[in-house]
Amino acid sequence: MTASIGADLAVTRAEYCVIACAEAWRGDGEVLAAAMGTIPTLGARLAKLTFAPDLLITDGEAQLAADVPALGAAPAAVEGALPYRKHLELVAMGHRHVMMGASQLDRHGNQNISAIGDWSRPTRQLLGMRGAPGNTVNNPTSYWIPRHSPRVFVPGTVDVVSGVGYGRLHGAAARFQDLRRIVTDLAVLDFGGDGHAIRLLSVHPGVTVDQVIAATGFPLVLPSDIASTRAPSAEELRLIREVLDPRGARDREVRG
Repeated sequence: MTASIGADLAVTRAEYCVIACAEAWRGDGEVLAAAMGTIPTLGARLAKLTFAPDLLITDGEAQLAADVPALGAAPAAVEGALPYRKHLELVAMGHRHVMMGASQLDRHGNQNISAIGDWSRPTRQLLGMRGAPGNTVNNPTSYWIPRHSPRVFVPGTVDVVSGVGYGRLHGAAARFQDLRRIVTDLAVLDFGGDGHAIRLLSVHPGVTVDQVIAATGFPLVLPSDIASTRAPSAEELRLIREVLDPRGARDREVRG
């Protein structure tokens, strides 16, 4: 599905997702953008090139990039080293905004990337806890879901809590918890409902609110003014297509 922003500019669903991911870092200032996935990586790099010049990005390994390279390319200039121990220090100090994936998410943002089924005898082993617990209690966290479905947005609770959602931390333990946005191939959501329940913010062009509801396993909070996800400007579209992702990797993560 494509939508038009001009007579000769047709925007793909993947490009709307890139824009929505970029917006997750708006206003963050000088923090590390830790993007997991093709489209979140493009979003972070687009944000740095446009409205968030102070954002810090890495080469995907152990260096801070001074420029903004295309996907798969090494940075032409490096402004600092970022070994793993330093990266973990940024996590502990809250100086990082991560956009993770999720195999399951429940209504209050508990994330599962560890296993499916009963913990004592799971039916499927996944990544494991990884850094999800620390991410979700110490620094801003958003999520990228390339396939919005009830298998991801599950009714009840997730099978294993890897990333900590709202309502599980209390007192001083909750003071730095900051779950921000969820971007999917259908919509943009946040945690703005009562008790930090997941709320629908916008749907991508070509998607209806009913489609999002049907693809979600729990009741969504629905504001009265559900917007359409903003379109990229002509310059943002040029940067995505010609500078950041000339090979079109984005369209392999989200088709249409």
